[in-house]
Amino acid sequence: MKTATLPPLRVEPELREAAERVLEAGESLSSFVEQAVRSAVSRREAQTVFLARGLASRDLARESGDYVPAQAVLDTLRQRFEAAQADRRKRS
Repeated sequence: MKTATLPPLRVEPELREAAERVLEAGESLSSFVEQAVRSAVSRREAQTVFLARGLASRDLARESGDYVPAQAVLDTLRQRFEAAQADRRKRS
């Protein structure tokens, strides 16, 4: 498989220095940048999938008329949170 290159990137010297400071042993700036790009691509792909699932769920709810009121969801979350806090206090 042939490889491709990313376009050269001009940055302020402070950013380059900061990136070089956080490199791990044996890691090159090129590999650091490649990993950053891979992470950003993965995150954006996950966001796209998440958004598509949310919109599909919204459309299904609209078609079926089967909604859960926001307040009901918030009440359930609040109860779970309070129960977790109580459990944590018991263990302390």
